[in-house]
Amino acid sequence: MKKYLKVIIAAVIALIFIGTFVFLWQKSRPKEIVYQEFTPTTQDIRKTTIITGKIEPRNEVNVKPQISGIITELLKEPGQTVTAGDVIAKVKVIPDMSQLSSAESRVRLSAINLQQAEKDYARQLSLHEQKLVSDEEFEKTRQQLSQAQEEKAAADDALQVVRDGVSKSNASASSTLIRSTISGVILDIPVKVGNSVINSNTFNDGTTIATVANMRDLIFRGNIDETEVGQLQIGVPMKITIGALQNLQFDAVLEYISPKATESNGANQFEIKAAVAVPSEGNIRSGYSANAEIVLDEARQVLTIPESAIEFSGDSTFVYVLADSVGKKTYDRTAVMTGLSDGVNIEIKKGLTKDQHVRGPQIITETND
Repeated sequence: MKKYLKVIIAAVIALIFIGTFVFLWQKSRPKEIVYQEFTPTTQDIRKTTIITGKIEPRNEVNVKPQISGIITELLKEPGQTVTAGDVIAKVKVIPDMSQLSSAESRVRLSAINLQQAEKDYARQLSLHEQKLVSDEEFEKTRQQLSQAQEEKAAADDALQVVRDGVSKSNASASSTLIRSTISGVILDIPVKVGNSVINSNTFNDGTTIATVANMRDLIFRGNIDETEVGQLQIGVPMKITIGALQNLQFDAVLEYISPKATESNGANQFEIKAAVAVPSEGNIRSGYSANAEIVLDEARQVLTIPESAIEFSGDSTFVYVLADSVGKKTYDRTAVMTGLSDGVNIEIKKGLTKDQHVRGPQIITETND
């Protein structure tokens, strides 16, 4: 029994030894280097860049009151469409006490002057009927009466405007009614009923009642790096993509490149603007983040190969072309002239034909011999 056990143990040790030897022998065998191969193709090459920016109206108008007061009613909401002249809000006037006092004093003074002018006119009329005063003197008295009446009416109007913000003579143009100055969409109404508002003057910009913009006239605003701005020209087409609208894509045309750079994270950036062709099916909102794809350079129907097959050596470029050989494949190092690259494929201007095969990156595999 012990004899059989020793034989079994010896056999196991021998198998382990042989297995280890075979494993090490296989690992020590030379590995064959296999390369990918590419055939040149004819296609278009485009060098593009992606710019991140925003969609916004070309012009946003801030509607401000003509008088100071308190908001008593808001007739519109953000998102609604308005036309020029539509009433957005109503304002109750809070009169300035010094202006109110001055207007009241003007009314009293005009009333006194009118009363005196009426007495003078009545006296002159009686004398004129008796042929005691000339027609010229009588006409002067009548003119003075008309002037006094006009001044009294103007004083009354001024008092009503100071006190109420509107007078009987200009009720249709009441400054208590805040109207939209353009046609478009209300983007924001930053005030509420009960808020105090002030009109624009030399000391402040006034309170914004609403922001209105034409949402059919939009622009894309973004920034491009200084290394690429030199390749741009006014009028080049762009493709705008808005991720928030399920990758909605539409056209735009570059219309502005800033002549001055601004520094951002240590890099010089130039602002650009592009006129957006607004699609009818897209509900575009102001401030949407968007990406703009711009073609910086383009070559049509040129011979191309993958850029990974190019060997760069100083200012020269080379490819390895499959040689006509029997048995093991060999490749000849060949100088080529390259052109435009899109980061994946590169244009070959000289040194390669469409029928040749080019060596690409290597693939390392074990031999089965």
